[in-house]
Amino acid sequence: MTADVQTPVKIHLTTKINLDGEEETFEMILFGQYYRKNNAVFLKYDEVQEEGTIHTLVKVNGEEATIFRKGIINMRMKFRLNEQKDGSHASEYGSLLLSTDTKRLAHLEHGGKCEGTINLGYDLYMQGTHAGKYDMEIQYREETGSL
Repeated sequence: MTADVQTPVKIHLTTKINLDGEEETFEMILFGQYYRKNNAVFLKYDEVQEEGTIHTLVKVNGEEATIFRKGIINMRMKFRLNEQKDGSHASEYGSLLLSTDTKRLAHLEHGGKCEGTINLGYDLYMQGTHAGKYDMEIQYREETGSL
């Protein structure tokens, strides 16, 4: 597959958040684009919420992953296994310093097709305060238009 050729994909995003023994799970089915560039895999999709749209870009490049979100919130989070990485979160309410302490980062592609799974497990800190343990799984598959 050549660089920058975008393939429509269906994305199943599951996020589990554990904070103080309480666990919440969020699931979304989204439609977006998959492409490769400079040995990195990119997933691009929009989250439409009541307040507005958030444009999200997930980049996975070997040992690192980055999530960029722009729109009603602007956020940048970096992930590198067993390292703490700084990021940022900005909304109409102000800016927060984020940091992630990544415990799990895995990207598995299935047979060279536009299909795979990205797994992220991390502790999230906001302004230096622990904001929970996050487990995120992003499954993607080429969207062929058939049901």
